[in-house]
Amino acid sequence: MTPHTRPTRHFRPTRPARRALVLLAAALVAVTSACAAQDPPGPDSREGDGSRERTPRRPPAAGKPAPALSAAGGSEGARRTFTLAASGDVLPHTSIIRKAQADAGGDGYDFRPMLAGAQPVIAKADLAICHMETVYGPPGDYSGYPSFKSPPHVARALRATGYDACSTASNHTLDDGADGVARTLAALDGAGVKHAGSGRTAAEGRAPAWLRAGGAKVAQLAYTYGTNGIPLPAGKPWTVNLIDRERVLADARAARTAGADVVVVSLHWGTEWQDAPDRQQLTLARQLTAARTKGRPDVDLILGTHAHVPQAYEKVNGTWVVYGMGDQIAGDMFNHSGAHDPRGNQGTVGRFTFAAPDRPGGRWEVTKAEFVPHWFDTDAGRVVNLNAALKRGADVRDVRDRIRRVALSRGAAKDGLVMGE
Repeated sequence: MTPHTRPTRHFRPTRPARRALVLLAAALVAVTSACAAQDPPGPDSREGDGSRERTPRRPPAAGKPAPALSAAGGSEGARRTFTLAASGDVLPHTSIIRKAQADAGGDGYDFRPMLAGAQPVIAKADLAICHMETVYGPPGDYSGYPSFKSPPHVARALRATGYDACSTASNHTLDDGADGVARTLAALDGAGVKHAGSGRTAAEGRAPAWLRAGGAKVAQLAYTYGTNGIPLPAGKPWTVNLIDRERVLADARAARTAGADVVVVSLHWGTEWQDAPDRQQLTLARQLTAARTKGRPDVDLILGTHAHVPQAYEKVNGTWVVYGMGDQIAGDMFNHSGAHDPRGNQGTVGRFTFAAPDRPGGRWEVTKAEFVPHWFDTDAGRVVNLNAALKRGADVRDVRDRIRRVALSRGAAKDGLVMGE
């Protein structure tokens, strides 16, 4: 992928504001219990930790009773709407791993404090989806850029924060081969977090993550543009899903046939460090959202990751597309020119409210689309909700407003996209 950097003014909160945010992050931790980063920049920064478990906001998905579906695709007596929240890349660089170890008091790794600032938004959603960009290493064998092997403790922290599922297809999925994929999926299973995008078997690699909310059966599919040149394991082409338009649509239609009321597609795509979606993103978004079976769209929502910077939201052919949610957790980021780029620690949480159709076989429609601007404070090692920080007097308006301009840069406001709290 050809590096591309757009001329843009980068905002970073003032030092007094950063001190205030450190205090804010500490307060959030107390209330709720918190690709190329500090690793030297390399020639390919296209990319480029553990925890004691907090009580989840709800039982793991496997333990949730499945409501009976009504003829309209909903459940009798259940709410006929649900909210889905989704966030960007979880990318534990070496500095992030060290911080998680410090947060655990030197005894293991605790990633929950880092994520505590996201929990109020994530835990309130009926469904929450993350992007686990890296694979997990064996005990004691953890590393950051350029070949990531993260502590598996991060899976429990994701669940404790409120995530129900994660996409696991990225250009780093094969950093430790099939063994890394197997360890990662086993850890997510153990934490009660469903996953899509990689597999230990052919059936698992092809299968979506199945979720339920508001009477709807939701299928999440996930794919990546590539694997940094690492070949698929011999005889195991299912280990990670690669982006192919016909494959994505075939999987979406299969999920619909299997009963999915809502099909969500997670795509690891785009050009790193580019605020605007690239030609491939725009073309594929049009193609996927235009596909219909018996008049019903095959895909109901597209969630993008990989660019490391927030990108636009847009309604394409009547379907919402988030081209890039930015990074949720990452160390200090360096762009392709080797310069520190604060945009690499900015991101959004997309939040979509779905409502049931009026007739059997109809589409679950998005009745409200929101983005919540977030920032990862690498000094404190904490996710910061920028709107919440502003309410507490932190001087972060410039960075919040930059993220808002990018999110709305393709005219999504006219289709109802709003900034959420």
